[in-house]
Amino acid sequence: MYKLFYYPRNASWAPHMVLKEMGVAFELELVDRKCEQQKSMVYMQLNPTGRIPTLVDGDLVMHESAAICLHLCEKHPQAGLIPEVASPNRALFYQWLFYLNSTVQPELMVYFYPQKHTTSDNTAAIKQAQEARVTDMFAFIDSKLEGKEYLVGSSLTVCDYFLFMLAHWASGFNKPPLSYKHLGGYLRILAKREAVVAACSYEGTDLTAYI
Repeated sequence: MYKLFYYPRNASWAPHMVLKEMGVAFELELVDRKCEQQKSMVYMQLNPTGRIPTLVDGDLVMHESAAICLHLCEKHPQAGLIPEVASPNRALFYQWLFYLNSTVQPELMVYFYPQKHTTSDNTAAIKQAQEARVTDMFAFIDSKLEGKEYLVGSSLTVCDYFLFMLAHWASGFNKPPLSYKHLGGYLRILAKREAVVAACSYEGTDLTAYI
């Protein structure tokens, strides 16, 4: 059985939804960020980066949300959350997963933690610049979703859950992801999936805005 160390709406959220979608056995272990439990000696022995999430799979202990998602979908190909190796969509799957993880997510982190990226007290300027940068990224994604139900090919993949997580993080933007024509409709459809509803219910995430 898998064990996912999580905190609500953190980077553990995508793996949580993926596990739910797969219907495999797993348990959740809360890492309370409010008391900085992720920096505790016990957790740091498990994950020396002191970050969330961590996945325990037997003797394997791993971190990094995208890596966990990739591990899960490759280990359970029958779930269909990754295109087959021979399919051109396999390359596009990697492209989008790495774009979301390596381009969009880091920019969001600068937005949420501007104080870590300057010695100045003027963090408002950083947040403003980052919001503009990420807004452009969501506009790009919106253009790629025209006429599509899923990000990669014509079926659900891990990329869709990863994008849902990042888009929700940006809900407070002046132009939130839900306001885009194609991206907004895409997110509303995803929000109805049983795996999303179940994970959000467990983590206490309100999906009213997606109705």
